Amino acid sequence: MRVVAGQARGRRLHVPRLPGLRPTSDRVRQALMDILRPWLEGCSWLDLFAGCGAVGIEALSRGARRAVFVERHPVACRAVLTNLHATGLGERAVLRCEPVEQALASLARQGERFDVIFADPPYDQLESLARWDGRVLAELLEGRGVVALEHSARHSPPGWQSLRRVRESRYGESVVSFYVREQEPSPWP
Repeated sequence: MRVVAGQARGRRLHVPRLPGLRPTSDRVRQALMDILRPWLEGCSWLDLFAGCGAVGIEALSRGARRAVFVERHPVACRAVLTNLHATGLGERAVLRCEPVEQALASLARQGERFDVIFADPPYDQLESLARWDGRVLAELLEGRGVVALEHSARHSPPGWQSLRRVRESRYGESVVSFYVREQEPSPWP
C-alpha cells in the first residue's frame, strides 16, 4: 500500500497483519479525497479507527494542516507512528491510542473542532456505531464540516441525532456515507 498523491506520493505504508484490519483501498482513498477536495487544504482531520493511518496520511499529504489519529490496538498504533515517520508527516499529527468513544468524549471536552471526521470501523461494529451520540460528532465538527463513514454495502449506515446523511458513494463492497450537521445545507448538489 502506498500514498496515492501529494507531498508523500508513492511512499510505502506498513500494514500490520491484524484480524479485522481492512485498510481503505487506493481506489476508495482516491475517490474520497476527490470528493473532499474543497475541505482538504489547511483542514483539521480526525481519523477514527485509523488502522495503519493510510486515510489520514493521505489527507496530510494532500494539504491537511493537521490530523488526529484514533486507534485502540497497540500494534496498529505502532504502524501509524511508523507510517507518519516514513512519510515525514509526523509533525502535523497526533496519535491517540485509545478506544474511539473515549477519544471522542475527551476531544469534545477539550473543545477540539475538525473540518473532516473520517471513520472506518470494522464492518462488524457498524451496528454499535448507531448507538453513538451524534451530538458529540456534530459538536466536534467545525462550521460546515463533514463526517465520512466507510462501511459495507451490506449494512445500512446509522442515523445519528444532530447529523443528516447527505451523500453516499459506492465502490464495490465499500460505501462511504457523508453527513453534515442537521441544520447545514448539503455541500453537494
